[in-house]
Amino acid sequence: MGMRSDITDALGDAFTDPDALGDAVRSFTATREAPGVYNPATGMTETVVTPYTGRGVFARYGNRDIDGTRVLTTDTRLIALQAEVTLAPAVGDRIADMAAIRVDQDPAAVTWIVQLRG
Repeated sequence: MGMRSDITDALGDAFTDPDALGDAVRSFTATREAPGVYNPATGMTETVVTPYTGRGVFARYGNRDIDGTRVLTTDTRLIALQAEVTLAPAVGDRIADMAAIRVDQDPAAVTWIVQLRG
């Protein structure tokens, strides 16, 4: 196994273990909306909604991260194990009734780090 696989396995275990992160991990449902095809009968372009799920840790940002412009006191950080998210998050997605305004991944490409705004 490679290092990425080892890290993914270790984090997956920590996400499940109630003595590690298990008590802080929450399942989430997310949606992505995109314009679909034009419907000549209605004269409208139908919106296509793609749902996806995952598990992660939702946390508030620390005082040193909050700048009042890019990061607000009401923003939430989601750290989700990539192996457990069924679609890569993108800016504009709705996750746990909040909008994804920034999406990053850690250097090992094991977790998604998503900034959410409600």
